[in-house]
Amino acid sequence: MTPGGHSREVRPAAAESDIRITLPARPENIAVVRHMLGALAQTIDLPEAVVDDLRLAVTEACTNVVRHAYPDRRGALDVVVRPHGDRLEVVVADTGRGMGPSPDRRGPGLGLPLIAALADSLDIDESVSSGSRLVMSFTRTRPAMRAL
Repeated sequence: MTPGGHSREVRPAAAESDIRITLPARPENIAVVRHMLGALAQTIDLPEAVVDDLRLAVTEACTNVVRHAYPDRRGALDVVVRPHGDRLEVVVADTGRGMGPSPDRRGPGLGLPLIAALADSLDIDESVSSGSRLVMSFTRTRPAMRAL
């Protein structure tokens, strides 16, 4: 009730609004993204198995940005999380050199296949004018066993 005795409608905050974090593409900021995802997952009560897959896939995508996107200069790591009902969409983007063969040959190069196996869907958006943009989605409810 308001001071004049009238009732006032209380509207909850929008439950499905985008969350965006833009950080310098440095190794220590991957942990910041992981913590943000963990806090969000706890807030929206995501199942633990989904949280594990989400955090690992997004960590791998962010690691790719840090290792490959800006070989000769500094740049940004952009992460957007979009809740859509039973699905959570995560976009990891940069404005670096884009997709292609990497001059960095350290490691087996299994990042994208790993992300594809962990996410319920993965799209590599090639329409961006520079850099790369990975769009992953994770569904709250999953079959008990998924074929990898």
